[in-house]
Amino acid sequence: MRIFNFSPGPAMLPEPVLREAAAEMLDWHGTGMGVMEMSHRGKEFVSIADKAEADLRALLAIGDDYEVLFLQGGAIGENAIVPMNLFGGHTVADYIHTGEWSKKSIKEAGKYGRVNVAASSEADGFTRIPERSTWRLTPGAAYVHICGNETIGGVEYHWTPDVGGVPLVADMSSHILSRPLPVGKYGVIYAGAQKNIGPAGLTIVIARKDLLDRALPITPSAFHWKEQAAADSMLNTPPTYAIYVAGLVFEWLLAQGGLPAIEQKNIAKAKLLYDCLDGTRFFTSPVRREDRSRMNVPFKLPDPALDEPFLKGAKERGMVQLKGHRSVGGMRASIYNAMPIEGVRALVEWMKEFERKHG
Repeated sequence: MRIFNFSPGPAMLPEPVLREAAAEMLDWHGTGMGVMEMSHRGKEFVSIADKAEADLRALLAIGDDYEVLFLQGGAIGENAIVPMNLFGGHTVADYIHTGEWSKKSIKEAGKYGRVNVAASSEADGFTRIPERSTWRLTPGAAYVHICGNETIGGVEYHWTPDVGGVPLVADMSSHILSRPLPVGKYGVIYAGAQKNIGPAGLTIVIARKDLLDRALPITPSAFHWKEQAAADSMLNTPPTYAIYVAGLVFEWLLAQGGLPAIEQKNIAKAKLLYDCLDGTRFFTSPVRREDRSRMNVPFKLPDPALDEPFLKGAKERGMVQLKGHRSVGGMRASIYNAMPIEGVRALVEWMKEFERKHG
């Protein structure tokens, strides 16, 4: 029996994707071998990678002026790889600090150049996105970096910042492919796969081609976007199986009607859960309403002593991974694309039942 897995990542995958991957585990399309056994340079895997890239470009309407790279290292790796690739010829980069993942990005970037924290919501407990009017940007900065969705704090940009002629760089690990995206307004988009794309081990990088000549001389070849682009993301052996499963997810998304259709489903799921939170004083949501994430919904019970009974009861009802991050406590429901609305309904029903017993 499948459970409702509210994990923030690695997260649940669409069941049809898992079934197709299972059916092809021993024999992909009559080749007599599984994808994990294929040469990454063989025609079979190259066809898988090419289709995955084409489908991702179709989903996000990515233009020919952008490279799409399938790399390794995760988003934390890209926290270092971004400045290595973009600091060349520049001395400072601007970062917007909206939570734990922004903090990690700032720390890594500081190893390669000067970081200006142009705005921060730390004083408000990272419960909102700082208004654009408060950002103190550096003229001629190498780039402006944002974390599009803070997985831990549940804060999401529902707008695209205007930063002038400076490249906008975004970590979109936990909300990429959850809605249409104006790719052309960004210089670089990167995302770890293990939330909305596929298995852990794959990192997607979408980089504007005119930014590929900015790498610092110390940049290793495996992390050098221009070199990887020239090698079709195969300068070193790529995470082949993760790319294959990501490709199946892209096919699944297209079959759902693409990102406009999946966005409507995500809006409905988030509304169901937030309406429950807003309709009670028993559970509380800390995030400012206009900045609430559709993907990661943190909430708290009135007494931390109730946390374990709540989690125990949820598990008994087929719902797991609802415990909040250790840095903030409470609960967190991650409701990525693969979470069906039935899972959110089950959670809301349990929340109301638990309140009746303990409220």
